[in-house]
Amino acid sequence: MSIFRYKGSKVWTMDFVFHGQRIRETTRMTSKTRAKEVENKRKNALREGAAGIRKAERPKLFAFAASDWIESKKTTLAPRSVVIERYNLSHLIPAFGAKLVVDIEATDISKYQRGRLAQGASPRTTNIEVGTLRAILREHGIWARLQKQVKMVPPGEEIGRAISGAEENALLEACGKSRSRSLLPLVVMAIETGARFNTLRTLQWGNVDFAERSLRFGKDKTKAGTGRVIPLNQRAIGVLMFWANRFPNRKPSDYVFCSELYGLFGEEGYLNGKSEPYSVDTTKPMGSWKTAWNTARKQAGSLLTGDQDQKEALPLNCRFHDLRHTAVSRMINAGVPITKVAKLVGWQPSTMVAMAGRYGHHGLEDLRSAVESTSRTESDDFATRSPVSSPVSEADSDSVRPN
Repeated sequence: MSIFRYKGSKVWTMDFVFHGQRIRETTRMTSKTRAKEVENKRKNALREGAAGIRKAERPKLFAFAASDWIESKKTTLAPRSVVIERYNLSHLIPAFGAKLVVDIEATDISKYQRGRLAQGASPRTTNIEVGTLRAILREHGIWARLQKQVKMVPPGEEIGRAISGAEENALLEACGKSRSRSLLPLVVMAIETGARFNTLRTLQWGNVDFAERSLRFGKDKTKAGTGRVIPLNQRAIGVLMFWANRFPNRKPSDYVFCSELYGLFGEEGYLNGKSEPYSVDTTKPMGSWKTAWNTARKQAGSLLTGDQDQKEALPLNCRFHDLRHTAVSRMINAGVPITKVAKLVGWQPSTMVAMAGRYGHHGLEDLRSAVESTSRTESDDFATRSPVSSPVSEADSDSVRPN
C-alpha cells in the first residue's frame, strides 16, 4: 500500500514500510498527485536521516535565533541567569535583530562595542553582552569564522575601589534617611560581611543564628561561596537584631530583606512625613533597589562636599559591589591571612591570590605602614648610624664614594 483515503475522507494518507517500521501519516493533500509528491519527500528525508545526512537549516534572523536560544537554555540555566541573558538580548536585538545570523560580521560586532561604550556601558558589561551574542552565533556555526577577528574590550584600569571612613559615614547617614527602611541594614551587612548583593538579597531568617552570632549564606556566585558559614562581628549582629525586631512573626523561610512597596509623597505609605511600606511580602526577596541606592549616593555626595543643593552635588563614586571591595581591603590591611579572607567572602582556592590582588586596595598610608614594619628596631646597631649614612664600613667607604 502506498497512499489511500479513509472512507468518507477527501485527504490522502501515506502508508509504507521503512527499515521494518510502519509509517502511516496524513499527507494533508486532497490531490492524489500532490499526495504522491509529499510521500516521496517523506521517504527521501527518512533515507537522508538514516544515512546521517543533516538537513540544511534555513538562515534565521538574529531576533528569532535569539528567541530559540533563550528558550533552549531555560532548562539548564538558573532563573537569575535567564534574567541576565534576557537583559543582554534587550541590547543586542535592536542592533542585530533584523540581520540574518549568517550576515553578521566582525565589523558589526566592533561597531556594537563602540556604541555600547559611548552609551556609558562598562567594558565588563559590553563583554558579557558580546558573550551572549557569541553563544548564539556558535549555535549556528557562525562564530568559528569570526572569533579571530573579534576582540573583547580591555577592562578599565579601575576594577573597583574601597570607600574611606568618611565616605562610609556619609553613605550610612544618607541610607538612614532613605525612604527604603531596608537600605541601611543591607549596606551595613555588605560592608561587614563582604557578601555580594544577591547573596544578601536572598538571605533567609532560618540561616541566621543569633545564639552563635553567625549566618549561613545560600547560593552564591562560586561553589566555594555557596553554603558557607561565617561569624558576625558586633556591628553586623547588632544591625540584624535591630532589623529582626521589625518582623516579630518572622518564619525561618522568610527573607531577611523582603519585598516592600512604598508610595509617593502624599500617597499611601507616608504617615506624618515618615516613610512606611504599604505592602510587605516576607515570602519574596526584595526586588528593585537602584532608586533608593542612587538617591543615597547623591545625598552622601552632598554631605561630603557640604553642598546643600543636592541637585548640583555629584553622587558618591561608589557601586554597591564596592562595599565588598571595602570589606576585603580592610581585612587584608588588618593582616588577616588570605586563606581566611577567601573563606569569609567565598573565593575559590585556585583564584584567591588573584582575587586578593584585585580586591586589595591599598592607600599610601597602608603601604607606608608596610615598609615601616621592615624598619630596624632601636636595639639594632644600624639605628646608631646617621639616617643618611651607608651601612658599609669606613674601610670600604672609599671604594663606594663617587670620584
